Amino acid sequence: MRKLLGVPLIAAVLLAMAASTADACYCGAARYRCLRPVRCSAVESACCKMECHTVMKTCKEIVYEQQQYTCYKTCYERVCEQKTVNCVKYVPETRYRECAYTVMKPVWETRVRTCNYTVCKPVWETRTKEICYTVMKPVWETRTKNICYTVMKPVWETRTKEICYTVCKPVWETRTKEICYTVCKPVYETRERVCRYTVCKPVWETRTKEICYTVCKPVYETRERVCQYTVCKPVWETKTKEICYTVCKPVYETRERECCYTVCKPVHYTKTVKVCSGHWETREIAPKVCEPAACEPAACEPAACKPAACAPVRQCRVWVPETVEKQIQCVKYVQETHVKKVPYTVCKMVPEQRVKTCTYKVCKMVKECHEKRIPYTVCKMVPEQRVKTCTYQVCKMVPEQRVKTCTYQVCKMVAEQRVKTCTYKVCKMVTEQRVKTCTYQVCKMVPEQRVKTCTYKVCKMVAEQCVKTCTYKVCRIVKECHTKQIPYQVCKMVAQTCVKQVPYTVCKPVCYTKTVNCVRLVAKQVPYTVTRCVPRVVCKQVPVKVCSPVPAMPACCEPPKACEPAGCDS
Repeated sequence: MRKLLGVPLIAAVLLAMAASTADACYCGAARYRCLRPVRCSAVESACCKMECHTVMKTCKEIVYEQQQYTCYKTCYERVCEQKTVNCVKYVPETRYRECAYTVMKPVWETRVRTCNYTVCKPVWETRTKEICYTVMKPVWETRTKNICYTVMKPVWETRTKEICYTVCKPVWETRTKEICYTVCKPVYETRERVCRYTVCKPVWETRTKEICYTVCKPVYETRERVCQYTVCKPVWETKTKEICYTVCKPVYETRERECCYTVCKPVHYTKTVKVCSGHWETREIAPKVCEPAACEPAACEPAACKPAACAPVRQCRVWVPETVEKQIQCVKYVQETHVKKVPYTVCKMVPEQRVKTCTYKVCKMVKECHEKRIPYTVCKMVPEQRVKTCTYQVCKMVPEQRVKTCTYQVCKMVAEQRVKTCTYKVCKMVTEQRVKTCTYQVCKMVPEQRVKTCTYKVCKMVAEQCVKTCTYKVCRIVKECHTKQIPYQVCKMVAQTCVKQVPYTVCKPVCYTKTVNCVRLVAKQVPYTVTRCVPRVVCKQVPVKVCSPVPAMPACCEPPKACEPAGCDS
């Protein structure tokens, strides 16, 4: 911007120089063009006369000419080179080792034990006995008496009592156990190798040369140019690759083992049982004494019985017992041993090779051309040839062989036994004594004396001796001993050693070679044309009108004293 502002300042200075030369003509008499009648009085304006004439003035004008010249700029071009690189990848390899383990195999053995038991067998015996009994003939009399009796009146009382009970409260206890497992730990080993390489060593040489150069007065102009450039745009490409890995797949196998169990089987049989039964018979009974009209044995007194009219012969129902044999169905349970096959499942870990597809992204750099407008400043210079002596250094690259020691690491997978502690919880039931208060009601019977009047009949009983023969059965229990054989099974756990193949994975290093694209920048000079403005000074004649005062009368006006040219306004 400062260079651009300098251009109008130079033009203004040149114009001022041209105006000062025009004012210097006629020995400064042209400066009196500023004399106007305003500065003079009315009397002096009548005697002063202005005289104007045209004068040619030489003016200098700057003219800009366009000039084109070629410049060079350095551009860098991306060059892809293929380079072979040695790489190492670790391929998992599945191996198997034998692992011995002990299995407790149950062996069932059937045994028989002898059981003695006693059966009580009933034996029925029929007997006969004579029973002498007395029959009382009642004579009834009606009486009245006051009876004092006590009534127990309930009175309820609320009480409380404490009941102690036990609650099983769970208490969790945290325990730990150690689990041993194997981890393949990478162990890195540092190795060294000798690498030979060539280094170009710079050797500087000082030289001098004379340079002719042109010094110009700059005129700056801002322009725009279209610049094409190449951008490497990343394009991501999705690729897939297959990775083989080993999975231990559980294979469940169903097997069967024989289990013996006892079943109580019902056996139906028929048994003859003697049942005591009988029937009712109606018999006639002749009364020996007179009976009262009503008979209440509870209120009978011998002195109160009065003879009444003789009753007729009455009929009574008599129970006649008899023994009947019946056949009944009985069930007894006989133990029977059966064998059943119980299935159980055995799990085997079978290694299985699987392939999974992994998706990864590859970045490719695709060249893409763009255009941009670059503002630049063009300067037109007034050339001036100069010569200067420059000292410069020339660098020569001298190749030098060197040796360096490269350090690299090699990874080995070493199996390491580790122990981890697992925490688990165990629940224990702890008894806790608690007390609760229960409210209950207690009923107290309070005695209360009461009096009531009862009318009753008194019966006087006359005793009469009678004899009857009864048949009855007596059951006698006879013990009888029996013996039975009961089979049972005994389980013995027999230790059996088995061997299984346990897979494990080992990372095996595999060396391979791959080609890598390396990008290198190559510098090159690109020419382009620049147009600049060169200033040139052109002289030309410009007409200028100059006015000067001329006195008409010598005595009326004195120009030097009447008007001061230094104080006039232009």
